[in-house]
Amino acid sequence: MVETLALAAMAIVALLLCRRLALPSILGWLVIGVAAGPQWLAWLNNDQIHLVAETGIVFLMFSLGLEFSLPRLWAMRSRVFGLGSLQVLVTGGLAAAVAFLLGIDLRAAIVVGAAIALSSTAIVLKQLDELGWLNRRHGELSVSILLFQDLAVIPLLIVIPMLGSDTQGAALLWELTLAVLKGGAVFALLLWAGGYLLPRLFDQVATSRSEELFLLTTLVVALATGYLTLAVGLSMALGAFLAGMLLGESQYRQQLEADIRPFRDLLMGVFFVSVGMRLDFATVAEFGGLLLLLLPALLLFKAAVIAALAKATGEKSKDAIATGLCLAQIGEFSFILIGMALQWQVIDSDIGNVLVVSGVISMCLTPALVNNSIVLAKRLLGGGARGTNVDQLAPPLPLQDHVLLLGYGRVGQTIARFLRNDGTAFVALDLDPVRVREAQAGGEPIHFGDARRSDILRHAGIGDAKMVVITFDNRRTVFNLLDCIKQENPTVPIIVRTRDDTTLEALESAGADQVIPESLEGSLMMVSQVLYRLGVPLPNILKRLERVRRRHYRTLHGFYAGEQGNRENLHWVKLPAKAWAVGKSLKQVSLDHWQVSIEGAKRGDRRISATPELCLKPGDMLLLQGASSKLERAERRLLDGF
Repeated sequence: MVETLALAAMAIVALLLCRRLALPSILGWLVIGVAAGPQWLAWLNNDQIHLVAETGIVFLMFSLGLEFSLPRLWAMRSRVFGLGSLQVLVTGGLAAAVAFLLGIDLRAAIVVGAAIALSSTAIVLKQLDELGWLNRRHGELSVSILLFQDLAVIPLLIVIPMLGSDTQGAALLWELTLAVLKGGAVFALLLWAGGYLLPRLFDQVATSRSEELFLLTTLVVALATGYLTLAVGLSMALGAFLAGMLLGESQYRQQLEADIRPFRDLLMGVFFVSVGMRLDFATVAEFGGLLLLLLPALLLFKAAVIAALAKATGEKSKDAIATGLCLAQIGEFSFILIGMALQWQVIDSDIGNVLVVSGVISMCLTPALVNNSIVLAKRLLGGGARGTNVDQLAPPLPLQDHVLLLGYGRVGQTIARFLRNDGTAFVALDLDPVRVREAQAGGEPIHFGDARRSDILRHAGIGDAKMVVITFDNRRTVFNLLDCIKQENPTVPIIVRTRDDTTLEALESAGADQVIPESLEGSLMMVSQVLYRLGVPLPNILKRLERVRRRHYRTLHGFYAGEQGNRENLHWVKLPAKAWAVGKSLKQVSLDHWQVSIEGAKRGDRRISATPELCLKPGDMLLLQGASSKLERAERRLLDGF
């Protein structure tokens, strides 16, 4: 427990420093791994956190899969299976050839080439996601190549044990055939589950309106699909990616991604800690000169090969070079290949240590390479670094100057109809799966998601919304929503619907610009119709209604008490000649101390205006409004002066 708490405290300090210094958080996790690993404090060993770290990769691949539907993957097939396969084959083949020419055994050279061919899915995707570059051209190219690399890990994991065994001929062919059949069967099973079983499961879960159940189901689906592929000898990451990809077309995509993100980011941090633990300072000291030559040569070689292949397939030079810089490092799956090769004695420990240290250092350099990939590409092409601000490069939000409707029930849909007729763009969020499905089928801009999640609000374009309308009446949820909205966009106007005005002032204090009490507004609409049909001019009606609204509907609060009483009552008080208030103005006889207001006055048979300057005379009648328990005290004040 002491070590765990110390590691958590170190993580907080490291991540805060990274934020303050504008450094990638990955570097903080790597430093923690170095400090807590066997080289320094020896608090952890790799076996203790291996499973947790692998779970982080599973969640990362599940999130990535949510971004890639089958139609999109099919549309990207030329890049995934074209450029991706070329990159793995050419990079791995050239690296293996160089290793063989340097005197390394052929079987070990194949492992070296395979390890160098793979890049870091975890680091590259995290950096591209933080920068908002996943949808830019070099981001799409990087993702396409990484996808094929992850797929290529499967046959590589099968080949390495064969390189260390005596299996040959028909037996080797049978093992390869069996692995392909297993992969095909798992893919077919997941395809059926993603198309038939999972949507129905999430329909039932969403209908329950339980946040805990939805979150638990998300975690179980991601881990269960990963376990399924692991059970048949394939990669956990592959199963999670396929499950995410099959759910990517569902209406729950945004909510799934928002739910999985906190677990993914934290567990990915554990993975980077495990990477930092692999940094062997003894190897650095022993092979320091070799590493000084090998590391830059490795980065330049891999970046150049990827850039040349991307350029050869018709990509722009800037995007090709940026893609090469993003993928120049050695990846996390390379460590798995190296570990398996050491286990099967395909390579010796010195080669394995050099590769691991080179990979860790290249990972440490990756955030800087990704962040500056466009800048470096333009400089290499002689175009300078203009226009490379992160904010300028981030893809624009899908909508700007739109109204964000939180809740798409009766009120939300009514507002949407008027907005549509007026030509005003809007986006709606709702948690009713049936309603969302029906509305989406009709082409409505609606998403399934909990607006209390910042990720969901950002996806709906909260930063560029011109107004937010909360259309449902759930007081606890509304207050949470106001906090979330103000954190994301402090200046956006917010209109809130409530059933009554019991929390009107509290909602305005929490950030609502206008609160619409449904029951009181219904009364006002009825009043306006009555007055209009009686011939009162419409401008006069509107002025009187607006006056009531400006006073926070206080005029509508008081009623004459019936048998059951009311929260606030109306009560007439007649002032006798010897009353304390006679001869004084209404301003002098203020009843605010008792939270009682004077709503009207009568002199004889006629009503008179209850202005603060009105001087009271014997026989005047005052209309008091307030709680029944305080009206008696207010009356005593008017009559007796205390």
